[in-house]
Amino acid sequence: MFTGTLSFDVLLGDVHSLKEKRAVVRPVVAELRRKLAVTAAEVGALDLYRRAEIGVAIVAADARHCREVLDAAERLVAARPEIELLSARHALYSSSDEPLLSVDHGEVAASGASEPTTAP
Repeated sequence: MFTGTLSFDVLLGDVHSLKEKRAVVRPVVAELRRKLAVTAAEVGALDLYRRAEIGVAIVAADARHCREVLDAAERLVAARPEIELLSARHALYSSSDEPLLSVDHGEVAASGASEPTTAP
């Protein structure tokens, strides 16, 4: 199993408010989800109206499929005339990679929630 992530830093065109920013970013996120069957969201620069960070994630059985979908996502965002793609950061993880955070669901704390533990 492979997990691919992609983070876009984009500059928005003629935008003068957070409301106008949402009107530009939401359709991009919706198109990524609809056309590529990925998880996508605005994940950064939330209080800046001319900048946005959009995150994309995919889980697939093979690394090649992850790379193809993330490359297609980058092309889709780069082709949008109303935004300028400043940078794109790709990451690919396999199921054999050491997790940064793991939750042991076998031991439930007194509050009823699992306690996160960091991996060694």
